[in-house]
Amino acid sequence: MKKAILLVGHGSRDPEGNNQVRRFIEDLKQHIKKDILIETCFLEFESPTIIQGIETCAAKGANHIYVIPIMLLPAGHSKIHIPAAIDEGKERYPYINFTYGRPIGIHEETIEICLSRIREIGENPEKQGNDTAVLFLGRGGSDPDANSELYKISRLFWEKTDYKLVEPAFMGVTSPLVDEGIERCIKLGAKNIVILPYFLFTGILIKRLERMVEELQQKYPDHHFKLAGYFGFHERLQTIIADRIEEALQGEVKMNCDTCQFRIMAMDHIDHHHHHDHHHDHHHHHDHHESHIHETAIPEEAGKA
Repeated sequence: MKKAILLVGHGSRDPEGNNQVRRFIEDLKQHIKKDILIETCFLEFESPTIIQGIETCAAKGANHIYVIPIMLLPAGHSKIHIPAAIDEGKERYPYINFTYGRPIGIHEETIEICLSRIREIGENPEKQGNDTAVLFLGRGGSDPDANSELYKISRLFWEKTDYKLVEPAFMGVTSPLVDEGIERCIKLGAKNIVILPYFLFTGILIKRLERMVEELQQKYPDHHFKLAGYFGFHERLQTIIADRIEEALQGEVKMNCDTCQFRIMAMDHIDHHHHHDHHHDHHHHHDHHESHIHETAIPEEAGKA
């Protein structure tokens, strides 16, 4: 049986973000056994598309494709659009088995990556006064599940630091927005505010955020603002994606919206460019019992003293 791993990036209108995805996957390949085919595709704004990625895997002889989303939080893309593309792949290639992995979500290493981004700008997260706050900034969306995940991650980040105030906020779509989050930090006594963007790649929103921080500094001249680096394709992210690949190969995916009853109803309301009409009888085949990815040590999470 020839196995293929199809890694799905979100895709960006900014070519720099798409190139980051490709470089990350090239680096990741060295951690995966050579007899497994690795292909890259994108959900939107860039080629190859998911169905084109599936076509490539099929043309190279794959008879089991493991689709792994390189996305931070579970939302409409990972719950609806990617499974829709998998449905289309199943119709085109009924002889190929598909296993759908889960997005990055909450993992021990996500917090470690956030901590490293804070340290890179000269912050000491383990030793902070009461006048510094962190604005934990997500993209924001219409999916309550994804928005609530940001709150959970921000709480876990707080647990690992000495910051008295870690405020979640969003760039768009939902509240609290950046301005609301900043105002709350200031009203609660923060003089120094660190903005920590929980974004996977650079792009239009990150560049907009850089301008926004300059505007905030002018609006609040008595306060000091720092912008940390976005989550990005940090070396620790390889551990997370390797874990997501391995659990798919082992048939141990813990969350999979392939069988979500709400997805089927939602398909009637999804923009046409993401899918075509197709069936939703998802059955996953797991017949793999040996490790394919090098083990990477993950530090034990320590609670806040």
